[in-house]
Amino acid sequence: MTKLFEYAPAPESRAVVDIAPSYGLFIDGEFREAAAGKVFKTLSPATEEVLSEVAQADADDVEAAVRAARAAFGPWSALPGAERAKYLFRIARVIQERSRELAVLETLDNGKPIRETRDADLPLVAAHFFYYAGWADKLAYAALGRSPVNSTSGPEPKPLGVAAQVIPWNFPLLMLAWKIAPALATGNTVVLKPAETTPLSALFFADICRQAGLPKGVVNIVTGDGGTGAALVAHPGVDKVAFTGSTAVGKEIARTVAGTDKRLTLELGGKGANIVFEDAPLDQAIEGIVNGIFFNQGQVCCAGSRLLVQESVQDEVLDALKRRLATLRVGDPLDKNTDIGAINSAEQLARITELADAGEGEGAERWSPACELPSEGYWFAPTLFTGVTQAHRIAREEVFGPVLSVLTFRTPDEAVAKANNTPYGLSAGIWTEKGSRILKMANQLRAGVVWANTFNKFDPTSPFGGYKESGFGREGGRHGLEAYLDV
Repeated sequence: MTKLFEYAPAPESRAVVDIAPSYGLFIDGEFREAAAGKVFKTLSPATEEVLSEVAQADADDVEAAVRAARAAFGPWSALPGAERAKYLFRIARVIQERSRELAVLETLDNGKPIRETRDADLPLVAAHFFYYAGWADKLAYAALGRSPVNSTSGPEPKPLGVAAQVIPWNFPLLMLAWKIAPALATGNTVVLKPAETTPLSALFFADICRQAGLPKGVVNIVTGDGGTGAALVAHPGVDKVAFTGSTAVGKEIARTVAGTDKRLTLELGGKGANIVFEDAPLDQAIEGIVNGIFFNQGQVCCAGSRLLVQESVQDEVLDALKRRLATLRVGDPLDKNTDIGAINSAEQLARITELADAGEGEGAERWSPACELPSEGYWFAPTLFTGVTQAHRIAREEVFGPVLSVLTFRTPDEAVAKANNTPYGLSAGIWTEKGSRILKMANQLRAGVVWANTFNKFDPTSPFGGYKESGFGREGGRHGLEAYLDV
């Protein structure tokens, strides 16, 4: 009898990162306690252990942070672009030097596998700072594609001022890089609020700013709950608001900003369609499906959470997909062999559980591979649903977890209709050997990002953003600069 090959444990050492028992707010280049002295705890989702206590900022702290950013704006924006670029290059290099430490920290605070933080998140974080450092002295070229040698191009674009940035918990350090790097390159100053459940990497980034010699007040970090974010967004001293998170909160922010002079970009929820045609390279497509929905436990706004399979290959795809899911390893996020880590919080786990139960209750067929979940922490087994209709909640609402809804189609037109039948419009994937079909489908899909024979590929040079209830504005690439410039 052949014994199945099993992986030996390969845990990454926690000793590479030193987490302090408490952290203050980072304002005007220094850490300080919250004005009211309040704190909250941040937990490890995999074990529910307390990692640290973090200051809870209120309106007075937000006022101090915005005031520091405003005072720093004049000198910072007056620097030549090449000088600002030097600071961004330094930050990028320090991130690379401390990447192992930051990867372990992110895994502990977020719950995602170390393989992802080490091999995906941290390289992209550094790449964004390198990329926007290169743009800092070329902003005349960045503004709406204008050329500075063109006499009709108008004056060189100017920074907006103080940027309020609110980021989510699913990619804490990467979302920070997406927002801070272009803001600094264009001469703006920043007040950033990380998510309440994942504040640690932003606080470590504050120390990186000091290590890189960034002038005081250029970057400020205020930690806290939703009330802190609301106070920051509503502050009259803010010139620009950038938010990544849920559609519901994005709508509230839009209402707050309405009627003011503040510029706004929103990157919100998604319900991406991953479309597999009968001529697709199926082995490659299976990997793309798995990556599309189970990367970061499905806690990805652009996740391919709706799988649309052409009827003629439905059985073949489902059989192969179930075999592949049975090989996924769920467990300790610090183990280098782990594929699926912990759900970020008890609240998010409850949301995923509710929607999965609703899918079963509405008649869809639920399947998960046999896997033993840890007794402590927040866990959800990789799950797929077949027999799903477009009316099911799991096909309409963003689950934000490792749950895949499988639907079928017969013709390309039917695939487009089903893919677009959603209030969201962030991402889509197309799997086929025909280039002409890819181009035609991409033009018909109402999604900000369309991947062809791949999924979840990101690059700092490429813009990212959505339509409809997935928000507006673009981050990444030259387009990501325009959101921070007065052109």
